[in-house]
Amino acid sequence: MANATLTAPVASDPETAPRRSAGRWRVGTPLALLAPSLIMLAVFIGWPLIQMIVMSFQEYGRPQIFGAPAEFVGFDNYIAVLTDAEFWTVLGRSVGLCIACVSATMLLGMLIALMMTKLGGVMRTVVSVGLLLAWAMPALTATIVWGWIFDTQYGLVNWVLTQLTGTDWTGHSWLSEPLSFFTVAAIIITWGAIPFVAFTAYAGLTQVPDEVLEAASIDGAGAFQRFRFITLPYIRSVLMVLLILQIIWDLRVFAQIYALQTIGGVRADTNTIGVYIYSVSMATGDLGAGGAISVILVIIMLLISAYYIRSMLKEDRS
Repeated sequence: MANATLTAPVASDPETAPRRSAGRWRVGTPLALLAPSLIMLAVFIGWPLIQMIVMSFQEYGRPQIFGAPAEFVGFDNYIAVLTDAEFWTVLGRSVGLCIACVSATMLLGMLIALMMTKLGGVMRTVVSVGLLLAWAMPALTATIVWGWIFDTQYGLVNWVLTQLTGTDWTGHSWLSEPLSFFTVAAIIITWGAIPFVAFTAYAGLTQVPDEVLEAASIDGAGAFQRFRFITLPYIRSVLMVLLILQIIWDLRVFAQIYALQTIGGVRADTNTIGVYIYSVSMATGDLGAGGAISVILVIIMLLISAYYIRSMLKEDRS
């Protein structure tokens, strides 16, 4: 009979057990805290996005809304959209408006943030309250108010121009021509976006060390040189985030353009990409083409954000 070799169980190290439990706690706790946000994102963003992508590959119109089966058409919707001259016209118009609005918003927001660093406590509070009121006003409400300001018969702008120039501006329509229409739209969009840029840039400016600025001033650096070589590098990441967000928001602007068109704009000559998607999807009932345009817009936004994401990854690795 062969002798059985008995191996005694190896006792676990009492010091490693707490470490394993602590490691599991470090992994599980962040996931538990993130779970509600991830669930909300999946339900309210992820699932509609998946539905939109699937719809963009289908012939999806009014019959499908009422239960008719949707036919899979492959890339036909994308081909129809990309070969449509109106789509490229609307996209170019949207990009031009976006560039104008983002440039004005970033410049004016940064100037206001710099001004707030020089103001006393009382005046800074007054400016902050004014910015908050502008920021808190819904886009649709702001557009209606600005529509009254530029009203053809009783608008404040026409009255002021009449008083300043001596020429009767009563009856002049600011929304009937595309150029003046988008000028008014750019003013409204910029006015509503400046507070976010100003507050965020001001928060970044408060993190610039005063000692470094004072040392540069003692060395003979002027205000512009201090801003360019010291302040800008410190808040570069903040400005980059603001720039990306403003491009995304202004590229897909909808409420202001749609409201101005309702007030008096010529819809065919003033559509931007957001309104164009709505028109294609709802007015014509072609939800498949609308989904294809939406997916193309999402891809464009991802490409715009790619530079910032790549820069963040490089900073994390360094």
